[in-house]
Amino acid sequence: MSISYTRQLEIISVISGIFPIAAALLNFRHLNGVLKIISALFVFSFIIDVGLWIALENGTKNDMYVIHIYIIISLIFYAIIYHKLFEKIILKNLTIILSCIVAIIMFIYNRNLQQYPSVSNTSLSVLLIILSLLYFYQLLNPQKFIHIEKLGLFWINAGILFYSAVNIFLFMLLDRIPRAEQHNYYMIHSVTNIIANILYSIGLLCKQQKTS
Repeated sequence: MSISYTRQLEIISVISGIFPIAAALLNFRHLNGVLKIISALFVFSFIIDVGLWIALENGTKNDMYVIHIYIIISLIFYAIIYHKLFEKIILKNLTIILSCIVAIIMFIYNRNLQQYPSVSNTSLSVLLIILSLLYFYQLLNPQKFIHIEKLGLFWINAGILFYSAVNIFLFMLLDRIPRAEQHNYYMIHSVTNIIANILYSIGLLCKQQKTS
């Protein structure tokens, strides 16, 4: 697989970040508080992705500190989002506890801002897999019958689970892959990011947002 092809896929991946933002704008009046926070996260992610791509094209040698900052802020966003989504107090408390554990792991293992934060990205992925599975359990055990496929949060949560589960091994091993070959492996991230952004967009376009 040529480098030029993988670069083109990376560009498409970055551009796909516009999809959920556009969906949120089109359906903004139907979005509840949690979905607006999620939309803000997508805007933040898109800005970071564009910035990293521009830096890469301009020949920036090391922008790993931006990825470190992105992961920390993403952790805060997701902790707030899932804390609001969970109905049971025990799950809300579990979200806080697990998020704090991940934050501690990030602080201990990824102090060097010049290196790829493999441990931080991997631990965040583990957290999101756990929280997204717990939220699916909540959706599948409602107080009354609902069509979960009509719930925007179902599609968004599916995107989060898909993205985290597929990329977790890439995040875990990326810093061990020779730099010359990383683009070929990072193609996995590009494809999953595009699919996840499509799922996020479907979720943000759903009109029925209530889960109870």
